[in-house]
Amino acid sequence: MPPTLIGADPLAAAADAGRVCAVAAAGHRDLRGCAQRYGAIFPARPFDDALYSAVSQATAFGAPWYDAAQLRVANRTALWIFAVDWLIDTCARTAAEVDEVVTRCLAVADGAEPDPADDGLGRFLGEIRDELAGSPAYAGRSGAWREEFGLMLAAMAREWSWKSGATARPTVREYLDNADNFGSSFVNVGHWIAVADPAALRNIEALTTAGRTVQRALRLVNDLATHGRDTGWGDLNVLMLGPDRDAVRQQIAELTELCREQLAPIAEDCPQEVAYLLRQIGFSSGFYRLGDFWGRR
Repeated sequence: MPPTLIGADPLAAAADAGRVCAVAAAGHRDLRGCAQRYGAIFPARPFDDALYSAVSQATAFGAPWYDAAQLRVANRTALWIFAVDWLIDTCARTAAEVDEVVTRCLAVADGAEPDPADDGLGRFLGEIRDELAGSPAYAGRSGAWREEFGLMLAAMAREWSWKSGATARPTVREYLDNADNFGSSFVNVGHWIAVADPAALRNIEALTTAGRTVQRALRLVNDLATHGRDTGWGDLNVLMLGPDRDAVRQQIAELTELCREQLAPIAEDCPQEVAYLLRQIGFSSGFYRLGDFWGRR
């Protein structure tokens, strides 16, 4: 067993792990309930029960100092991203279909009520938006949330264009510059608004800058682990664009170091959120050694 799982006091370390697992279990049940309410956008394949569990575990282990209620917005946002990614990346057959998904989602983010005939994507997003609006931090930070949302959807549409052949495949630099399609920065900003921690809000611009660096690293960590799946599903992956695995690992290391440098000036003022971003890289690096979020198609 790795020493980091034992710690100086095995009893205390196990108790801490047990608490995090309990938070993850509560998050899992909540996400499964969301999937049941909006079943049309969560088909059993590839949205199996393990996906809901993995999402809640990633959030709980990323921020182990929060309870399930405090992590609900982050959990639900992450799950919603899986749904919109599935609809754009896999289900959409034309650019018009992609544009329709993007347009109706942006309208809901801007305050519109979802169409009653909505398949669930807009209604679930509206539920997340309304809960977030209840945070005292939302009024002053809603623009940051909306900016990340727009960047994410634009990046998803851009990747669809690349993989569909509508536009030429990207260079490695262009691909990495499009890492907003991963969605973690959008999750982060919503999470910081939801928990309304004063230190995080004071430093949200610096945290977001570092979070985008983390997002790039996570994009590459994911690609190293899912090349086989991406090939089978017809997805795009950095390994299809020229670099070998060693080059990608080196780039992950460089991005991780850059993230540390970006976080250093604010580490004393908001140590929890600095740890939160670094733990995202750590969790994903460990998780993707053995697993994947998506279930079978």
